[in-house]
Amino acid sequence: MTQVNRLRPRRSCLAVPGSNPRFLEKAQGLPADQVFLDLEDACAPLAKPEARHTIVKFLNEGDWTGKTRVVRVNDWTTEWTYRDVVTVVEGAGQNLDCIMLPKVQDAQQIVALDLLLTQIEKTMGFEVGKIGIEAQIENAQGLNNVNEIAQASPRTETIIFGPADFMASINMKSLVVGEQPPGYTADAYHYILMKILMAARANNLQAIDGPYLQIRNIEGYREVAGRAAALGFDGKWVLHPGQVEASNEIFSPSQEDYDHAELILDAYDYYTSEAGGKKGSAMLGDEMIDEASRKMALVISGKGRAAGMTRTSKFEAPEA
Repeated sequence: MTQVNRLRPRRSCLAVPGSNPRFLEKAQGLPADQVFLDLEDACAPLAKPEARHTIVKFLNEGDWTGKTRVVRVNDWTTEWTYRDVVTVVEGAGQNLDCIMLPKVQDAQQIVALDLLLTQIEKTMGFEVGKIGIEAQIENAQGLNNVNEIAQASPRTETIIFGPADFMASINMKSLVVGEQPPGYTADAYHYILMKILMAARANNLQAIDGPYLQIRNIEGYREVAGRAAALGFDGKWVLHPGQVEASNEIFSPSQEDYDHAELILDAYDYYTSEAGGKKGSAMLGDEMIDEASRKMALVISGKGRAAGMTRTSKFEAPEA
């Protein structure tokens, strides 16, 4: 298996219909961390066969610099899945980072995709294991099996919450995707998001929140995205250019937090060194820092570095 960085930045994951050349062209110039070209819900059944070839053309000829390139195929219960994968990966596998599989219900569906990708890579002479898998959880069965799904393949990079189909599958009383159902005063998505997050973190995967369909309601988007970010999610889908900037901001640390995290790392390195007295814990200003502080700081600094942030302060070792 090829060694691949599976933890790519995914603060904003832009959905683009694979059958719309104008949108595919525009997406290349937007500052989204990830773009996924969609063969599933965004493509009408009659448009899917041609959309496969359109996607191959844009992956091979477009400029996707700085973006994770993903194609969402149709789910295994349909007649389109294998042809989606074969056409796209054989045609543009060298310019593709991941395949997103929707409506994943059990681990075997991930294993099947892994095997098919391996066959294509071997046939085409591509690096085996280079193409990752993104698993989308969209119903109760998928959520119940999410731990096994997360463990099913070393290709897997993300677990994604698909709210629209999920809400329908559990008969949730709401027609606004991502919004709270009326009559329930707590957060109706907390259990779902936390279960996905735990499965992702236990297997060193990323957790991604799904779409917010009221695309002109940026404040509503910010509120929903903020909840997922607060829990620890790595990013969220964006359906409209106006959501991209909000998502990038919400899933990046603040400048103050980023600077503080970098200071903790520098200070801890110093105080545990010979020069710093080989201390297991020390004071940084009014704050005690130790190994646990370092681990927490690594998370924030990692997100900041991935977002291209620059620190505005520097650790100064105390004078002897």
